[in-house]
Amino acid sequence: MSDTDTYDTRVQAIRDSNQPILDSFQAWLEQSGLTDKTIKSYLSHIRLFAEYLVYYDDPLKKLDQAHSGDVRTFLSYWFPRKVMYDSVPSPKSYMASLKKFFQWMGETGRVSPKTVAGVLTMLKAGRDEFLESAADYNSYPWFTQ
Repeated sequence: MSDTDTYDTRVQAIRDSNQPILDSFQAWLEQSGLTDKTIKSYLSHIRLFAEYLVYYDDPLKKLDQAHSGDVRTFLSYWFPRKVMYDSVPSPKSYMASLKKFFQWMGETGRVSPKTVAGVLTMLKAGRDEFLESAADYNSYPWFTQ
């Protein structure tokens, strides 16, 4: 088996493991009374975070293995450089989605209370940094809206 086959197998196994988590999160969101637009937004954001964990994080991680460091790197470095094409409010919506997702993961026992606390603390403490990273990227000469 080649390295590519092994990598592809690992990626597919992680994606297969993440799908029930995403499905359960979606069902919970639907039961919580949120609008369809909000549910779609939350799911889109968490799916992108899952893709980041699979394709850009090292080592590759499942959603229930993510921690505050992964969220910080995603919001501070990867997101503004690879995805940010909207405006400064975009990171705010990702922060809200990640907060809701990790709270749900903690409530359902998928991650430890320590992981949830670390993510929530980091999101609050890093808010200005994440917004600044997005604003800095928007100010690059090649970026046009």
